[in-house]
Amino acid sequence: MAVSFSPFAAPRSTAQRPRHRAIAAWLLAVAALVFAMVLVGGITRLTESGLSITEWKPITGALPPLTAADWAEAFRKYQQIPEYREINNGMTMGDFQFIFFWEWAHRLLGRVIGLAFALPLLWFAWQRAIPAGYGPRLFALLMLGGLQGAIGWWMVQSGLSERTDVSHYRLAVHLLTALFVLGGLVWTARDLLTQAADTRARTSRLTGFACVAVLVLFAQLLFGAYTAGLNAGAVASTWPLMNDHFYPAGVQWFGSAWGTISNDPFLIHFIHRWWALATALVLILLARRAKRAGARGASVALNASVGTQVLLGIATVLSGVALPLAALHQAVGALVVASTAWAAHAIGARKR
Repeated sequence: MAVSFSPFAAPRSTAQRPRHRAIAAWLLAVAALVFAMVLVGGITRLTESGLSITEWKPITGALPPLTAADWAEAFRKYQQIPEYREINNGMTMGDFQFIFFWEWAHRLLGRVIGLAFALPLLWFAWQRAIPAGYGPRLFALLMLGGLQGAIGWWMVQSGLSERTDVSHYRLAVHLLTALFVLGGLVWTARDLLTQAADTRARTSRLTGFACVAVLVLFAQLLFGAYTAGLNAGAVASTWPLMNDHFYPAGVQWFGSAWGTISNDPFLIHFIHRWWALATALVLILLARRAKRAGARGASVALNASVGTQVLLGIATVLSGVALPLAALHQAVGALVVASTAWAAHAIGARKR
């Protein structure tokens, strides 16, 4: 009988359940870091800090400027881009250091997440502690995390030469990729925890209803990213009407239906505002199915995060996009994604 060896496949042993739980705990810890990354990314965007660092240095960029000369050089490079010349012309060094801090913190946290994922993964692989079938999935998540760094720089590049901000299309790719990684981490951790609790359990599958829920949520997240990238949340500070109109006045034609839907801030705000109700309804139904499947925790988490997110969205609009509320709105959006992954996993659970 032929025997094959893979560093990603764990041998059968009585320690299999503790191994499953240890890897799941590690993945959930990384998921918590991704959540923090989404929060810091939201603050970076809201403070208009994303273009303050005009170079991508994956290794040496981990350190901020340490001397007055270093700060002067970083400020000089920022002064060469359109955002400074057209919007922030005349800003002080102190103002520049404030926006620099948030972008630097965002990038540093990305590096921390990379190490927090890669180093334990290498250790588990070296110890042959990764359960059979999980190696490729974990490696794919690692590669996707690395790709996210490149996507972030690709996004920043869009605002360094001609624009005074980053492309909202690229911002959407950057945010949605982060949320996809978050969902993947939660789903994989739940698979491991389920199998640790029940040896008959198989990896969960995405059911038809869960697919619908994910697609509905994806559309809401996409228009949320567009809203953020175009500052569309600020075009109306009233609710439920938009500046005394249900359908907003001021919508402009951008040459095509999709061009208008994905570029006009009034229409994007309108879609994001009302699609939220459809999203909330579908996710509440998903939560009910999760409860019937025995996952009361997932149901409570999803209901609570969805309800909080709707209230935060309304409060953010009424406040004129106040920074604390807007940052919390993005952060709770990440919790909605994590809770959706948990609930969808619960209704797709299977046994041998």
